[in-house]
Amino acid sequence: MKFLTQFYYEKTWSQVDEKEVLRLISDEFPEVPAKDTLVYVESECKKGKTVSIGECRFKAFEQEEK
Repeated sequence: MKFLTQFYYEKTWSQVDEKEVLRLISDEFPEVPAKDTLVYVESECKKGKTVSIGECRFKAFEQEEK
């Protein structure tokens, strides 16, 4: 799954993959299991929600069909 991510101080969203999301989660909260947190982020993003973890926000990347 592809994600969009944004730090609270940024105005634009950046496209990232699951590997990058795992790294960002580990950087924000090294004491929590990153893979379990990724499962939660992915499930909420599939529902169309935006998830905030520390200073970082995640949402699903939805390609526009042309």
